[in-house]
Amino acid sequence: GAMSVDSITDLSDNTSKLLEALQLSHPHELDPRRSLGKTKMLSLNPITRQVPRIVERCCQHIETHGLHTVGIFRVGSSKKRVQQLREEFDQGLDVFLDEHQSVHDVAALLKEFLRDMPDPLIPRELYSAFLRTASMEGPAQLATLQLLLFLLPPCHSDTLHRLLRFLGEVARHAEGSRGPEGQQIPGNKMTVSNLATIFGPNILQKEKPGEKDAGAMNFEDSAAIILVLQRLIEHCQALFTVSPEMQCDILRRLFQTEPDVIDYLLRRK
Repeated sequence: GAMSVDSITDLSDNTSKLLEALQLSHPHELDPRRSLGKTKMLSLNPITRQVPRIVERCCQHIETHGLHTVGIFRVGSSKKRVQQLREEFDQGLDVFLDEHQSVHDVAALLKEFLRDMPDPLIPRELYSAFLRTASMEGPAQLATLQLLLFLLPPCHSDTLHRLLRFLGEVARHAEGSRGPEGQQIPGNKMTVSNLATIFGPNILQKEKPGEKDAGAMNFEDSAAIILVLQRLIEHCQALFTVSPEMQCDILRRLFQTEPDVIDYLLRRK
């Protein structure tokens, strides 16, 4: 005789927050401005990835046009063109990147976006914890990194996953190769180590840009940042995959504490 839950509007605010934490909810369903007295049933859409448009567009452009560009992310760009692209994205325009855009400009734009985020992709409160994994080795290191990744907010987690997959693809084209007709195809020279050196300080930031000592970083921290990002790139897919055993354990615990959430997820599935 218990009442079943068919819509997220029937769930309490605490339960809605739990769904968000589990990354199982559609972002529009969790709008804090939604009225509790609303009678309209909200959509039970499939899970959507929360990746900023600028990140997705930049990654797609480089994957299409720049994987064989030597020195991608290292060669200079046009500050004027990068600023223009940045302003168009900031205005919310639907910016279309095609073969006419310089790969180096798009690469610089992606780096700038990650560097200037108000809160970095890996939140500052987790900075020390991530760096400590640099002194660990083997399965223990990867298991700890995975648990830390599970603590990221959904948007940060989705965006980091997209970025790491992209960097892995860039690294796979670091060495030269031969085409189907035997022609030499140049490599981009951007190994995992090179990419970690460039992107590490943009993703793992101890201080906000402009703050005192923000530019100062000791050698140990710098080396640890590079090593941690290398591991994240190399083991991206495994780190972002939740094992069936862990899923079952979470569901068992939720069944005892939050049965409405389980009911909601099963109906949605």
